[in-house]
Formats: sequence, C-alpha cells, structure tokens
Amino acid sequence: MKLTAAVAQAATVMFDTPATIAKAEALMAEAARRGAQVIVFPEAYIGGYPKGADFHIFVGARTPEGRREFQAYHDAAVTLDGPEVAQLAQAAGQHGLYACVGIIERDGGTLYCTALYLGPDGRVLGHHRKLMPTALERIMWGYGDGSTLQAVDTPYGKLGAVICWENYMPAMRMAMYQQRVALYCAPTADDRATWIGTMQHIAMEGRCFVLSACQHLRRHQFPMDAMHNRLPEAPDTVLMRGGSCIISPLGKVLAGPVYDEDALLTAEIDLDEIPQAQFDFDPVGHYARPDVFSLQVNTAPQRAVRLEG
Repeated sequence: MKLTAAVAQAATVMFDTPATIAKAEALMAEAARRGAQVIVFPEAYIGGYPKGADFHIFVGARTPEGRREFQAYHDAAVTLDGPEVAQLAQAAGQHGLYACVGIIERDGGTLYCTALYLGPDGRVLGHHRKLMPTALERIMWGYGDGSTLQAVDTPYGKLGAVICWENYMPAMRMAMYQQRVALYCAPTADDRATWIGTMQHIAMEGRCFVLSACQHLRRHQFPMDAMHNRLPEAPDTVLMRGGSCIISPLGKVLAGPVYDEDALLTAEIDLDEIPQAQFDFDPVGHYARPDVFSLQVNTAPQRAVRLEG
C-alpha cells in the first residue's frame, strides 16, 4: 500500500492561537491538494515554543514579570475539549487527513507539551503528553505519564508520536516499536544538524517511516511586548531553522531536510518497505532477545488524588 505523507515546517503566530489555527488549516488544505493522507506539525505548534524565553526565573525566586509572561503563555494554550481542538479536528475531517499536531495543552494550572492525533472523520483519536521536558522546559511544562503512550490505528498501520528529545530515550522508543508503529511522528524543536542522523537511526532501528516536523521561526515573529527573549534582537535572527524530514525504514531520506525557510514537504511512501526492512531486523521480534532483555511500561494514569467510596 502506498500513501503520501506531509510534514509542515512553519512558525506559530506567537500568542495568537486563532491565527495559528488558521495557518494549520491552510497547511492541511495544501497537503490535501498535494494528495497527502497524513500530515505532521511541529512540536508546540499551537500555543508556541517560546525559544529564548526564561520567564525571569532563577534558583530560589520568581518575579512578577515572569508570572505575567507565564500567564500570557497559559492563555495561548488550548484544552483537549475546547473549541480550538474541535476546529482542528473539523479541518482534518474536511480534508480527509490523519494529522499529528503539536499543541500546548492547558489542564488547570499546568501546561503540557502534547501531540494531538486527529482523524479524517473529524474526530480526536487520542493524544500523547511529553514524558520528559528538557532543561528549562521543566519550568513551563508538566510531565506526562505512561497512559498517553498508546499509538492510534489507521488504514496504513499504527501512528504514534515521540516528541523532541523523548527520541533519545531508548525505553520510550521500544515502547513505540512494541506497538508496531508504522508512521512514527517526531514533532520537534531541535533544528541541529545532528537531528537528521537521529531520525535515520530511529527509522532503521524501528523499521518504520519517520515523519519529523520542526518550526521555522525568526526573531521578528516573537513579540517582545509579551515575553522577554534572551536571543539576539535582530529581526531576522533565526530562532528555529527547521530541518523537517521524511525517512524510510532503511534510513533513506525521502524529503528534506529543509532549513531557513517555510516548507510543506511531501513524499510517497510504500508500506511494503516495512516488512522488507524487517526481513533482517525486527527490534521487538526476532532481534529482541527477551530471554536477556525485558522492558516494563507502566501505562496507568498517575493521579494526584484518588477518591474512593
């Protein structure tokens, strides 16, 4: 079976969630015009990845300015049952797409970096909350748990997301491979040259197609009046340069990487390449050696309060 996959490389309209959703809808429409059945958006696309922000924080203290900046970021986030997510799901349905969209999810006073799964029937199919925020991300995002590791079914095989540096967690990757993920989505904010090698490694290790999307974001697209930014002030300073790509199960680069420009990358992928690639390597099958190695994954939701009786 063959299909066309797309990855979107574009910037959030920072602190303007309706405008960002409008951009996402336009990119879905363009992907559909190009014949795509699947599209992947970057990490934190809806709500934004505030590259260069520090929320004025230092060890042992917070500031009123930092609290106000967090509130602005909090206000730009979306809820899973809110109208913004419903609008995105409707757009995916309108264009007949499976979509993986990076969002900043608001749940009470906590924000999560989440990958949202949408179906061509206009429904929300599921979501994954990032397990391990990196470095200063831990100030602004909460920690996901194993209850959102479940990939979703599509006619093309399982579709699942592993967000940014979760891709460097070997156990996380194995938890996805065990589900036989065929379309491995990697929304990211990592625009370094090393990222493409990581994506090729994962495609070969998991014997899956890897679809990675990163933003192309410049300094003038980051409103200084809403949030302080420590990076250079020149308007054309690149905050994230992209590097989006599509990789085959044997590590062949099918599209990208593209840097320093907006792009909608597409590639035709042949799912028959997955069993062909598994002929000599199956990480959770004939190459697994469960007599020597095993992995336990806790998929129970972790609740702060449990009510009984």
